[in-house]
Amino acid sequence: MEKNISAAALDAARSRLDAAEEHRETTLLRHIANGVIITSRTVEIDDTVQIAPGATILAGTILRGDTVIGAGCVIGPNSLIQDSIIGEDTTVNASQIYGSHIGQGNNIGPFTHVRVNTVTDYGVHLGAYVETKNSNLARGNTVSHLTYIGDSDVGKYCNFGCGTVTCNYDGKDKFRTHIGDYCFIGCNTNLVAPVSVGDGAYTAAGSTITQDVPAQALGIARQRQTNLEGWAEPKMEAYIAKKQKLEADQNK
Repeated sequence: MEKNISAAALDAARSRLDAAEEHRETTLLRHIANGVIITSRTVEIDDTVQIAPGATILAGTILRGDTVIGAGCVIGPNSLIQDSIIGEDTTVNASQIYGSHIGQGNNIGPFTHVRVNTVTDYGVHLGAYVETKNSNLARGNTVSHLTYIGDSDVGKYCNFGCGTVTCNYDGKDKFRTHIGDYCFIGCNTNLVAPVSVGDGAYTAAGSTITQDVPAQALGIARQRQTNLEGWAEPKMEAYIAKKQKLEADQNK
């Protein structure tokens, strides 16, 4: 790292930073004057961004490129949205959205990663540690946590259990997953594309689905449980002894 920076270079850098800060604040003031609610100077908004009056932009939010924010939205805190359309009355909490179209009345976040070509309809919820890409999610879908939906078309009012993954890539080609209306995708389901789940169908928790699931069916793809009595005892002896010694030492 360069340590001997000249005074002239520092002055020039300071001038550039001051100009950038002045421009950023002027942009914020312009939106506030237009009826947007912004209460923190930590917000950054590109000149190309459009925000409807009545939207709220919270601290730490960055809005970039050809982004459009609808009326009644609450964006942030700590969200980044780039080249995306956010429908009216949608919240985006501590999340990142790129090149996508988020519908009206959505609830996004916290810690959601919405990648390019995601399209959601009315009332979709994408929750904590959910990632989407190149997917269409119809009205009322609920994806609460720890799920990846890529290259998928999802019907309305589906519920995704924790840990669902659409397995869309075989190392060479991408394939799509099709899910009908009113489906319930059980926790830790792997949907190996190309595959379809019919309207009103279930997948059992812990299943790896490699064949189509008909409408109104339950797809189960897991081995029947077998318990081997006593198998763990010799493997756990050393571990238990170690933890018991640690606990005894802590209680001295």
